[in-house]
Amino acid sequence: MKSKPRAAVSRSGRFTSGPADEVAAFTESISFDWRLWEHDIMGSMAHAAMLRKIGILTPDEARDILKGLEDIGSEIESGCFHWKPELEDVHMNIEAELTARVPAGAKLHTARSRNDQVALDIRLWLRDEIVELTGELTQLQRALVALGDRYALVVIPGYTHLQRAQPVFFAHHLLAYVEMVERDLARFRDCFERVNVCPLGSGALAGSTLPLDREFVARFLHFTDVDGKPRITQNSMDAVSDRDFIVEFCAHAALLAVHLSRLSEDIVLWATTEFDFIRIADSFTTGSSLMPQKKNPDVAELTRGKSARVIGNLTSVLTLLKGLPMTYNRDLQEDKERLFDTSDTVRRCVRLTTGMLGQITVNEKACADASSDPSLLATDLADYLVRQGVPFRQAHHAIGGLVAHAEASRKSLAQLTLDEFLKFDPHFQREALQIFDLNGAMSRRVVTGSPGVKQVRKQLARWKRALGKSAP
Repeated sequence: MKSKPRAAVSRSGRFTSGPADEVAAFTESISFDWRLWEHDIMGSMAHAAMLRKIGILTPDEARDILKGLEDIGSEIESGCFHWKPELEDVHMNIEAELTARVPAGAKLHTARSRNDQVALDIRLWLRDEIVELTGELTQLQRALVALGDRYALVVIPGYTHLQRAQPVFFAHHLLAYVEMVERDLARFRDCFERVNVCPLGSGALAGSTLPLDREFVARFLHFTDVDGKPRITQNSMDAVSDRDFIVEFCAHAALLAVHLSRLSEDIVLWATTEFDFIRIADSFTTGSSLMPQKKNPDVAELTRGKSARVIGNLTSVLTLLKGLPMTYNRDLQEDKERLFDTSDTVRRCVRLTTGMLGQITVNEKACADASSDPSLLATDLADYLVRQGVPFRQAHHAIGGLVAHAEASRKSLAQLTLDEFLKFDPHFQREALQIFDLNGAMSRRVVTGSPGVKQVRKQLARWKRALGKSAP
């Protein structure tokens, strides 16, 4: 069945007809890029102000355009604006509506291409997203610190290979994620610097012969450095085709998603009957459609699962860019859905994880039972022998033999006698039996970064001070 040709405002006088219906449906982006409307209007206002400054627009024309853009923005915000798919994208929808209302609107696209226009809109949008995300990440850190602080004296087994290894404070475990998120924050703040560069004025790929004031536009839109100096792109071809900043954001978001996934995995494990370290509030769990006793950690599981789509979005954008020639190609229309989904997904996961952490309670008895396992202090026994002058490898071998003996005797290490200890190394003295005092063991961990009593208190205090000064 043949498709009827369709007229489209976005097509130039070169064409005698519009695209076929199927082509129009295939090429439209308004179904997803409509969300750039606020930033598109901001960019158009800046461009109009600049055109007035260089004499392309009269003061009256500039005033009418700005008023028309404000009215359109109000209608979009209130949900009254009618988006037209036949106009392809957010840019043409707004421009066509403006021109219908304000005759001078036909001048607004002077010295501007949709190529540098969309590059500007995405940068403006992503700047705002990064600011919001960094604030939400700070709240996540606060939730982790607050949970650790509430249970500052709770000790749990630390794990390697998912096997009990050495005792750590529950707070120390949570603070590991605070450190991860701090690195995430640093990456996003660094990414912001490369997003915060104004591409407008680059045209389709070769700038303009008109005397544009690109620095004025950059200042208008706050594309400035810490000293207020405007930051503008330096190569028009690169400016319209550069999507490095999108890749960078998606890469940082993918790593953040991995961190959230790892935290979620810990939460899932801790909430199992087998671990029973924590209780997740009902509001962040679901039940089973068949088994009435079930309480499933769906928020944590879905956060863990959604890391896959964020990683996939990064791969999609990288693959999209890898074979593109200079400069703008329509392929780049595909970047926005991946970018939007990445930001939406990680921000939602961060907010829900923050809320979930705020309502977690710790089963202190289960944690105490698990951390009382004497085998968690086997390395402390080896350290004891080292302090007696025994080479570590020899000490390690002796304690390994002692552990095997305890298992064969169906005893715990703490139940062995001094005579049994001496069979494996003559340097043991009666004081070695005190190694299994957990409080003493935690007090001995004094090295910076270790899960000792003083160190964990110090780190909690440090983070509370730091986060208290951070903007939410």
